[in-house]
Amino acid sequence: MSKMCEICGKKPVIGNHVSHAHNVTKRRFMPNLQKVKALVNGSPRRITVCTQCIKSGRVVKPASKNAIPTTE
Repeated sequence: MSKMCEICGKKPVIGNHVSHAHNVTKRRFMPNLQKVKALVNGSPRRITVCTQCIKSGRVVKPASKNAIPTTE
């Protein structure tokens, strides 16, 4: 599994740790990735997406098997 969102393509970016004495070492900022079940081409599949894609509604989750249908 690569550390990349399958929806938006977000991946780790490179930055620096900067100490109080201004010693600089490399670090990586990792995206917040979650494995979720989503509808991909009409069928449910487990994909790795970032939390911003989940919150913005870019990920369509499948209907629950135990969902009670409403008759309104």
